[in-house]
Amino acid sequence: MNKRSTILFIGLLTSVAFVRTSYGHGTVVPWAAADTVITDSQKTEDKVIDEVIKSPKPLEKDKIQYVSQVTKYGFRDLFKNYSYNPAMPYSSQVNPYAETYMQDYLQVHGKSLQQMKATAVPYFNLIDGILVKYGLPKELKYLAVIESDLKSNALSYMGARGPWQFMVYTAKDFGLQVDQEVDDRTDYFKSTNAAAKYLLSLYKNFNDWLLVIAAYNGGPQRVNAAIKKCGSRDFWKLQYYLPEESRNHVKKFIATHYIMETAATGETFNYQSQDGKTDSARSELSKEELVCSDSLVVSGRYSASIVASNIDMNAGEFNRYNPGFDEQMAVGKSFTMKLPGDKMTLFKDKKFIILNACVEQLINDTKLDAHPPSQKNALR
Repeated sequence: MNKRSTILFIGLLTSVAFVRTSYGHGTVVPWAAADTVITDSQKTEDKVIDEVIKSPKPLEKDKIQYVSQVTKYGFRDLFKNYSYNPAMPYSSQVNPYAETYMQDYLQVHGKSLQQMKATAVPYFNLIDGILVKYGLPKELKYLAVIESDLKSNALSYMGARGPWQFMVYTAKDFGLQVDQEVDDRTDYFKSTNAAAKYLLSLYKNFNDWLLVIAAYNGGPQRVNAAIKKCGSRDFWKLQYYLPEESRNHVKKFIATHYIMETAATGETFNYQSQDGKTDSARSELSKEELVCSDSLVVSGRYSASIVASNIDMNAGEFNRYNPGFDEQMAVGKSFTMKLPGDKMTLFKDKKFIILNACVEQLINDTKLDAHPPSQKNALR
């Protein structure tokens, strides 16, 4: 790279750092505000990302550094400081929405994930080395865990194969050879390079890693449909506009990241065990909150996010009062819902309006599932 190009990229890195840090955590950055608005900054990002994806050989260090500065902000809706810091307690830096979101997955898979840690190190080292070459966050290696349990020959009932569970068409799109004699999807090195390029291409469209993970499972079309219906690119706002499988894929990723990153420190999240008992680490209601709250048995297909939005309550706070709400509703069980007195009054006044909104969302999810994206656009 010549001197002029080097100066240009240093300037770009500085401008990216300024633009990104000028918007606080949870604030929608300009290029994510509307699909129709494309800023000069985004054009530059897209151009460099395209170069990284299409280049047959490693690019200059400055360009990779630029991409890494761009992509690290994709976790702004998961971590308060955009990325995970292993030197700090996990619960002090993760988005509060994530704590209750992943509880049920931890109940079932926490122990097996802990056991996998001992055997996963060589795979993680290989994947980390490749992700860094593309300017990608190392956290993305946990996607291979939920896709295949890190098994190179894993095969899904849909035909997705390898540690990154590529479908044939997508594998070929990103340079893998798949025919009767060779299947590069099972080659760890080649498939991880292809996965890095595919993840970058998804990030170019969504600028958010939680949305990318959902798209990796269900295809970009479904995520775009959810964005359009919800009117937001914030995963926590649009999650229930996604098919359940894609929504759960994000849950699995967050839970897997937590298990793999915190086991060494001994830190544990408190979550409700399968026998219904609650661990002490879980955020419990104070005596004052209990005294000032009302309870009501509800049944039907209520959704926590829709209930919360209709009673002017933060979704994380609603889940703190009602852990496991969505899981109980999803299997048709009744639930003793607990809310602050004023919020319960609001709920009773709008009960049937809220239920209708929840049912309409469920119907929309079902319709979307009935028209899956083309095989070329989805890995599953």
